[in-house]
Amino acid sequence: MGLFDNVERGIEKAVRGAFSRGSKALQPVEVASALRRELDDKSMTLDAGRTLAPNVFNIQLGDSDFERARSWGVPLAEELCDVVINHSRSQGYVLQGPVRVTFNHREELRAGHFEVSSATEKENRAEAQRPGIAPAAPAHAPARSRQEPAPLYKRQEPPAQKAAPEGQPVLDIEGQRYSLNASSITLGRSSEADILIDDTGVSRKHLEIRTRGGVSTAVDLGSTNGSYVNGHRVHGSVDLTDGTTITMGRTEIIFRVLPARNGGRA
Repeated sequence: MGLFDNVERGIEKAVRGAFSRGSKALQPVEVASALRRELDDKSMTLDAGRTLAPNVFNIQLGDSDFERARSWGVPLAEELCDVVINHSRSQGYVLQGPVRVTFNHREELRAGHFEVSSATEKENRAEAQRPGIAPAAPAHAPARSRQEPAPLYKRQEPPAQKAAPEGQPVLDIEGQRYSLNASSITLGRSSEADILIDDTGVSRKHLEIRTRGGVSTAVDLGSTNGSYVNGHRVHGSVDLTDGTTITMGRTEIIFRVLPARNGGRA
């Protein structure tokens, strides 16, 4: 099972019984999936290697689901913040501030139905001093919404810890091996690319491999057909590890880190 499967199991355990049971029950895993979709749908590419994603999420619930969400507010919201952080990290999204999840009441929503909206906000230092439970309804909330406290949780994404592999990074492409000796290597169908890929499914400048501090990262350059790392489409950038498979068009590339010889280069 993958990372998100484990996270979703953790959500279910943390808030078991939080939502109404039966055929119309709203499941926490549905909310987690909706948050990931919202991240993907609302992410915006700023430039090569930087994709901005929302960090503030408002989840609107009907009567019964809202009451249960209020009683389980912080544990559930905390887990959902982790879903946002983990998905953003896996897709290479940039977050402008701490992740914040709130639940608000919307009377007309039926049990098991919910709506998610998002925004990109930088941290406000004054707001950062407020306690974890904040007023629910924003200024634009429907008039029928109850002015009651709603669960809110805010979590700052911790800095990613990257272990720099020792050795020489290389790419194995159709029986040929290319050493990544520069800080930036472009791959594509154009003769201007550092590594020429003769594949009609590959864009002229398709992918860039950046190496900084011993860590190599794949960055899609806005290619038509996309780039895939271990079967997952690259949105922004993805760190590479020894044995990682990169797919461009019909071409499969293996990223490897060769051990250094006698303390020197591979």
